[in-house]
Amino acid sequence: MTRIAILGAGKIALAMAKTLRGMKAQGEPVCLYAVAARDLARAQAFAQSEGFEVAYGSYEEMLRDDRVDLVYVATPHSHHAEHMKLCIEHGKAVLCEKSFTANAQQAHEVFALAKERRVLVTEAIWTRYMPSRQILRDIMDSGALGDIKMLSASLFYPIDDVPRLIRPELAGGALLDVGVYPLNFACMMFGSDPVRVESSVQLTDAGVDYQESFTLHYAGGRMAVLSAGMGSRCDRRCLISGSRGYVVTDNVNNIQRIELFTQEDGFTSPRVFPVPPQITGYEYEVRACLRALERGELECPEMPHAETLRVLELMDALRAQWGVRYPFEQ
Repeated sequence: MTRIAILGAGKIALAMAKTLRGMKAQGEPVCLYAVAARDLARAQAFAQSEGFEVAYGSYEEMLRDDRVDLVYVATPHSHHAEHMKLCIEHGKAVLCEKSFTANAQQAHEVFALAKERRVLVTEAIWTRYMPSRQILRDIMDSGALGDIKMLSASLFYPIDDVPRLIRPELAGGALLDVGVYPLNFACMMFGSDPVRVESSVQLTDAGVDYQESFTLHYAGGRMAVLSAGMGSRCDRRCLISGSRGYVVTDNVNNIQRIELFTQEDGFTSPRVFPVPPQITGYEYEVRACLRALERGELECPEMPHAETLRVLELMDALRAQWGVRYPFEQ
């Protein structure tokens, strides 16, 4: 039985709590053990409502608890590096919500410390762990699309009133919060080694990215055309295009439906690929951690450290094109 703790008691922590309850109800070896917040009353209220055994009013106190096996870091990404280092220094395995850190340099520091202390650390970018990823790879590898040349994906939400997204000191902006999903989709399907990246951006008065489009150019002529923003909505669909057909998915953030259109069906009667039902979708990343812990591994193969670093390097490069730097990077 793996005793899981949550560091931070915000909205994303509620989603993980629901996930863990569902996994436990299905007989999976997880224990909803502890939650920590900077305010003890808040942690106690969370523990009582979400079914956790112990509540702590400080992160350090929870991490000193020898019974904690795995910590899910659910704080804003501006604080991820600090909080992961704290977990690692206490010998706790870490599943950290995306974006893993604010920049690649912070991630390098976290991974170096984790390697030194022999502690499992992985990024909770849930789309990397979902079965839809392999379904799409299988379609691409089958040859049904012919010569694959183009991918597109967008993710927009009207969330520009969320304080952490509009404040530079909290690593605000659309890219690290929502743009990371189209970017990861492109990296999963086409690879994380584009030969050229072009982009356009609209910045806020505070100097963070409000909405953007960016294109990854790959060797061999493939392109991934991506966009993201925090001031509007979109259909969130993904498209992978080839010479003989194309694939459409319903949601880059959490794919629930995959449709394949080909010449054979006249592009009118798509083949639909079922995506397994889920508790919340977070269960796949938790299961990956359980497997890694059982095997004594320091990273999850679904999201290796090198891939987390590469995605952060691409986001760093985009911000450099836009002239966006966070205050703590000066």
